[in-house]
Amino acid sequence: MSNFTPVTGLIGGLLIGASAVVLLAGTGRIAGISNIAHGLVDAWRTQQARRVWLWRLLFLLGMVGGSWAWFAFTGRTANPRADISPVLLIVAGLLVGYGTSLSNGCTSGHGVCGLGRLSLRSLAATGVFMVTGIATVFVTRHLLGL
Repeated sequence: MSNFTPVTGLIGGLLIGASAVVLLAGTGRIAGISNIAHGLVDAWRTQQARRVWLWRLLFLLGMVGGSWAWFAFTGRTANPRADISPVLLIVAGLLVGYGTSLSNGCTSGHGVCGLGRLSLRSLAATGVFMVTGIATVFVTRHLLGL
């Protein structure tokens, strides 16, 4: 595992947890990315949703901007898998979107925030996420050779 970076992983995890706590304490909102993004896209349907679109926009811009700043200031580059078909990436993205819709949240909402609030539903969802992720890696690496 040449990419094993426990220190930066620990720091990143602490920052994600701290941001989830700050958002929950400051606004009473859960830092689940899929629901934040969905609420931003769906913000113009109701007056209630329009009132809360700014924090959603700022949260998502902060995620993208933080990633950009990290790469810009460290001189590192993202390492995308150029050998994977764009069609496969689109199918994978659609499956992830469907899964987050089906489970009423994503890994950040259930895994970080839900488990921190001792939610049994989030515990079940996170278990399913982990088992599915492990199975996906096994199939793609060992059975399909990708």
